[in-house]
Amino acid sequence: MKAVVTLSSKNQIAIPKAARKKLAIGPGDHLILDVEKDSLILKPKPKSYTKHLRGLHKDVWEGLDATEYIRKERKAWEEK
Repeated sequence: MKAVVTLSSKNQIAIPKAARKKLAIGPGDHLILDVEKDSLILKPKPKSYTKHLRGLHKDVWEGLDATEYIRKERKAWEEK
């Protein structure tokens, strides 16, 4: 979805209704603003970072035995 918004004299913008609805945001919600090169990126702030990050990169650990992995890492540290 793309939309054109206008910067007000108070340097504010209004987020279009369709965007607010799609992101399920409303008055009082916090947003994270990021600047990348010549772009602004606006994202809803997660209500819980724990829930937001749960399962991140779980595919990296598929098929690995975590205990064996840690054992090998510790052994490598001891050899240094």
